[in-house]
Amino acid sequence: MFQPKYTITNKLLANVKQIGQLVTSLNERRFPQVVLFELERIAREVSAHASTSIEGNPLPLTDVKRLLKQTPAHIRDAEREVLNYNEALLALKEQVKAGTQTLEEKQILAIHTMVTKELLPASTSGVLRIEPVFVNDPQLRQTVFWPPEHDQVPTLLHDLLEFVNTRQGTIDALLLAGLFHKQFVLIHPFMDGNGRTVRLMTKLLLASLGLDTFYLFSFERYYNANVTKYFTMVGERGNYYDLNVDFTPWLEYFTDGIIDELVRVKTELEKFTEAPASGLKDHHRIILDYIHQHGSINDSIYSTLVKRAKPTRALDFRYLLEHGLIERRGQGKSIYYRLK
Repeated sequence: MFQPKYTITNKLLANVKQIGQLVTSLNERRFPQVVLFELERIAREVSAHASTSIEGNPLPLTDVKRLLKQTPAHIRDAEREVLNYNEALLALKEQVKAGTQTLEEKQILAIHTMVTKELLPASTSGVLRIEPVFVNDPQLRQTVFWPPEHDQVPTLLHDLLEFVNTRQGTIDALLLAGLFHKQFVLIHPFMDGNGRTVRLMTKLLLASLGLDTFYLFSFERYYNANVTKYFTMVGERGNYYDLNVDFTPWLEYFTDGIIDELVRVKTELEKFTEAPASGLKDHHRIILDYIHQHGSINDSIYSTLVKRAKPTRALDFRYLLEHGLIERRGQGKSIYYRLK
């Protein structure tokens, strides 16, 4: 049975309290839908870049943004990693919205399948490892961690999931998410893709915090800012069976990262709501919501959605154009608009 050792230090207690205050502050406010759409898109770009960059993906953020806007015909493995992570984020969002997300082995295997699609052989994608693995330090060029034997992985993973599921409601969700994250890394249940999988699963656990702006959240950014520290905090050295892990330092670091990201999101939301976008009217939001769902809109379509005269509809489009929220494409009767 998984029985993690950790101490509720003053710092950890203060972090949990501050996170609760930030979540409440964010949930008490209502933001224009266009602002949430834009920040969600940015968060997915940053998450897809940061989480794959942690594992050594060489693509810079500018290339990731370009890739997610227009997928090229021929995709390299580095690009496939980013696209897979983005698709997994979108899939998890739909699960959270529908309330169908679960914390069980089949959910973990499904996420691993998504992040390793076309990157690993079918025999190892979405399948717990059946071979021993070793964690090497690239700088030292030597093995620094020996995970548990492969035949113990199913039992260890089951114990971890049982611990998190049975402690919900008695242990703070933040602590459960942090404990799950580090222990999963130590178990190392897959041949490859463990980091991307656990960061997505951690996002799923954090959704249970009740944060309405969860989709704007990219805690991977915090880890990618100092990858060496992340690996030092989340990993261990030595043989798994010889470890006596104290999870306290990791939990303090983990909650520091949550605070960092919540403060960033809060600052960004306040910045956006001070901009002209906060002056949007209902008819403006109808245009933006339609484009978000269908990709583009023209005046003919817009006329079926609102009871506004043609000159007034033209002013609606002009307002959004002048404030840089949409762009015009085509000419004459073929003019249409899409998000900028």
